[in-house]
Amino acid sequence: MKSSIYIVILLLSMGLIIGGCGENSPKHEEKTKYVIPDSLLQTLAIETVRKCPMVNVIKLTGMVDFNQDKQVNIFSLVSGNVQDVKVQLGDYVSRGQILAVVKSSEMAGYSNSMVIAETNVKATKKQLDATNDLFKSGLASILDVTAAQVNYDQAESQLEMARRVLKINGNSLNGDYIIKSPINGFIVQKNVTNNTMVRTDNNTNLFTISDLKDVWVQANVYEANVEQVNIGDNVEVRILSAPEKVFTGKVDKILNVLDPVSRVIKVRIVLQNPGYVLKPQMFASIIVSNPEKGVEVLCVPNEALVYERSRYYVLVYKGKGNADITPVEVLNTLGHKSYLSEGVHEGDQVIASNALQIYSELNN
Repeated sequence: MKSSIYIVILLLSMGLIIGGCGENSPKHEEKTKYVIPDSLLQTLAIETVRKCPMVNVIKLTGMVDFNQDKQVNIFSLVSGNVQDVKVQLGDYVSRGQILAVVKSSEMAGYSNSMVIAETNVKATKKQLDATNDLFKSGLASILDVTAAQVNYDQAESQLEMARRVLKINGNSLNGDYIIKSPINGFIVQKNVTNNTMVRTDNNTNLFTISDLKDVWVQANVYEANVEQVNIGDNVEVRILSAPEKVFTGKVDKILNVLDPVSRVIKVRIVLQNPGYVLKPQMFASIIVSNPEKGVEVLCVPNEALVYERSRYYVLVYKGKGNADITPVEVLNTLGHKSYLSEGVHEGDQVIASNALQIYSELNN
């Protein structure tokens, strides 16, 4: 009887303890899906998935180069000693501006030849006049007059040649050869300093001047991509010093010679260069694009994409602040658009601003 009472008391005590524990234990809270607040929803950009013409995109590397059609290499036409170099590398020069002076014995010889020719003209002219007077007096024959006339004509011809030679070489009478710029542009190469001796048989140019209003970009195309690049394809070029700027142009020429070492073919692109931002020898990243005729794929703004765990996602908006995370396959990206192969349908609405913030909230 006593043992039965003890068992009842024990069971009652255990019930009270269990009941007490149950009252103090926290209740399970169900996780609710994130709903975009109205304040944020009003600021969001929501874009419709649509079909766009398929564009093939090839990414290349290359280098900015001079426009060789607007580049001038300057040589000295005479031998001598360079004096008074007036420009430095990178200077802008105008057409006709003096770049340097060459002290030259050849120039002294040219000016001396002209002086001799002028003296000879004066002497033969006096001889011709005297012979004509003698002919009128009957003291000279017509042959004497003809000979005097020939000598005078030859002297004038020699003078004209001396003048032309001197003009070609700068028209200086004091033995100086003046080197002038033939075009407007920048000094992009300078191979001379004061007291440099120059010779006409030396093939090293003194200066190179280039008009950098437009430049060439030499892009490298590997064998596997040669067939995907065509003359006239649209091109976007970016450089490291100004990554926010996009320079647009077209493929101007494909050089049909394969470099045996690098195994690439050079593709030339002509670009306008406002503000001279593009400078020769700068590295460039190039995107060549050409549309596939009759082929359309789905596209979305780049801002709609979220990249995590080696995959791309978009947020498909369902209305009333609800959005679903949807994985997508990206074919390629060009400009502000990304081309998709699967994951969404035409007409779906995707969030194209603050996507990463909303993606994180939905994941949490």
